[in-house]
Amino acid sequence: MADEKKNRRVLLAKPGLDGHDRGVKVVARALRDAGMEVIYLGLHQTPEQIVQAAIEEDVEVVGLSSLAGAHMTIFPKVIKLLRERGASDIKVMGGGIIPGEDMAELERLGVVRLFTPGTLTSEIVDFVRGL
Repeated sequence: MADEKKNRRVLLAKPGLDGHDRGVKVVARALRDAGMEVIYLGLHQTPEQIVQAAIEEDVEVVGLSSLAGAHMTIFPKVIKLLRERGASDIKVMGGGIIPGEDMAELERLGVVRLFTPGTLTSEIVDFVRGL
């Protein structure tokens, strides 16, 4: 019998105007190589597009990548929209350039984990498997 934790469905997206997607693509590949199903929405996604895709794709985890400083607006909006759409069981994680003081607030608002540059992909894989 296959390990269900290995076969997680994960949606990754680059919300807002941030155009740097190298890191999120590395994470997408690591999760895929670990046996997970990964849906990558690409650049310039709105919170509404992310939530709609997460629900349609029946994912367990949404990963948001932000390097442009919009994390305090976009991440909470995605969580709020998931709750409003009855999908609060979908976990939201994030990564990118996020100051420490913002990390604590985002976690308080419902982001399950934040990863900063330099995080080993194996740590991200292990975290998603453990959800």
